This record gives sequence, structure tokens and C-alpha cells, in this order.
Amino acid sequence: MAEVVLTKDNFDKEVLQSSVPVLVDFWASWCGPCKMISPIISEIANEYEGKVKVGKINVDEEPDLASKFNIVSIPTLIVFKNGEITGTNVGVIPKEAIVKLFE
Repeated sequence: MAEVVLTKDNFDKEVLQSSVPVLVDFWASWCGPCKMISPIISEIANEYEGKVKVGKINVDEEPDLASKFNIVSIPTLIVFKNGEITGTNVGVIPKEAIVKLFE
């Protein structure tokens, strides 16, 4: 399953009401570190299909969501389980560290 593009219109349904953990990637097209981590995020989306949902929020297109979660630096990863935040990370980290956020 590819990453889900998250917007203010589908955020509640796709993230807060999800039956599986959701890894949300806050990013922007101009962000170099975001481009570095993007292939890792895609890999995780494919490898953990059915176990974890991966969503992406473009902070330029969804400033209200970025503001709601106090995103000041990107990339920021937030893990939601049962509608609650259970893990966060700011910046580029290795795949293993991302997986530890939701396992």
C-alpha cells in the first residue's frame, strides 16, 4: 500500500479512527532532509502493509494540520495509535529507528 495523502478532510478517518497504528510524515517539496527520508518511508509503507498505515502531510498544502501538531521543523514523524500520539521524531533517522517508533 502506498502512502496515504492526508488532508484536513480525511485526517480523522485515516488517522484518528484507524484500527492500525499510523505513521504520519510531515514534509515539504523544498525540504532536503524530507527528500532523504522519503524512500525509507515508502519502504516502510510497503513492508508493513496491513500492520501500519503510512500517511504524508505536505505542510505547505495543509498549514492547519501542521499548526495543530506544532510542527516547526521538518521532516517530523508522528505515530498515532488509537487516535493518540505514541511517538515522535524530528529530523532524519535510520529506518530501524523509525520502525521502533511504532513497534
